[in-house]
Amino acid sequence: MNRTIKDATVKRYYYESHDQLRQHLGDFVAAYNFGRRLKTLKGLTPYEFICKCWTKEPKRFSVNPTHQFPGLKT
Repeated sequence: MNRTIKDATVKRYYYESHDQLRQHLGDFVAAYNFGRRLKTLKGLTPYEFICKCWTKEPKRFSVNPTHQFPGLKT
């Protein structure tokens, strides 16, 4: 994962400040967790996989993962 993040950020873009890098890292990790389908997770995104595990074994989690989805909370 470290190489994936490095390839998508510092190897590809120049940042004038640490704040720019932090912002881009946050955006990249959110896009990865909510949009990237992975073969190792049988075609699910990391977020979908966590939600699937939560429905099967909710006692293993201290927080409901569906409350972690970015966007409007309506």
